[in-house]
Amino acid sequence: MEINIRKETLADYRIVEELTQEAFWGSMEHPTCYILQLAEMGVRTPVCSLIRTKDGISLYRVESEGKKLILKVFERGEDAREIDNYLMLSKLKIQTLPLLGYTKNAILLLDVESSDEYRLGKESDLSDTKVAGAIARWYTKLHKMGYEYLTDSEIPMYDESDMLTIDNMGMIAEKTGTVENMLWQTIAQNYNMIRSLIDALPRTLTYNDFYWTNLIVSKNSEIAFMFDYNLLGKGIAYGDVRNVTSSLSREAAEAFVQEYSGDIDEEQKKADAFIAPVVSLVVACGYEIFPSWAESSLEELKNGDILRHLKEWLGMGIL
Repeated sequence: MEINIRKETLADYRIVEELTQEAFWGSMEHPTCYILQLAEMGVRTPVCSLIRTKDGISLYRVESEGKKLILKVFERGEDAREIDNYLMLSKLKIQTLPLLGYTKNAILLLDVESSDEYRLGKESDLSDTKVAGAIARWYTKLHKMGYEYLTDSEIPMYDESDMLTIDNMGMIAEKTGTVENMLWQTIAQNYNMIRSLIDALPRTLTYNDFYWTNLIVSKNSEIAFMFDYNLLGKGIAYGDVRNVTSSLSREAAEAFVQEYSGDIDEEQKKADAFIAPVVSLVVACGYEIFPSWAESSLEELKNGDILRHLKEWLGMGIL
């Protein structure tokens, strides 16, 4: 699909939203205004409607010259890393939605609902063995190309393990009322060693956010890939594998494992059993109300499972 890339006057734009004149011109002055993003990309005479706004990220449905598109606008600079992630994945020839245009604050994508070839994921895909195999092939390529990319790249990237700081451990302990839990004392006494071992784990590109709502599937189910790359970064491959298989049905998880051909070792599995629930707790404690999706990690903390996993990774004799 080609989009004419040329500058247009703002008079060409029809806005499908109930804005007062004051609100309209106020929004026009904002550097992340969606109208300005479309103008910069040269999209002609678009009709736009807001799909949703959440946490500083807005999605718009756009129709222009018979084409149906999706515009994603980022208000915060840290969220705009998704733009670089699209460009990086494209360079590595890892399948994504076609990036039809971009600015420093926004990306323009195909509206999948208008595609003859692809569809949005659905919950039943989590039980579909054919789809699971296709997902595994996408993750295999992501991880394979990721190892090579990170070997040659010095660009700093999002890494979930960076959340494992002494300050964050104290924050979890305080907010969950677990200050007396032996895990925190153990981490504090051995932090330098734990940090060194984490840093020594092999890193690849990791998606970090698997769920069916972030899935694109070809209509013949032969191809599947993820979209929404805000949390894509570097990490250990097994973290992705665990994240996917824990969401799939038993049969689909088996199909995924059978098709996935990346390198996974026992060291990664042991490390992930400790790292994953602690990262979940760091993120969860950033919310005013503790989210339900992190309750299992909190239970692992309280019943001693996280401490046990840490000891199993490091060796009982060390602790």
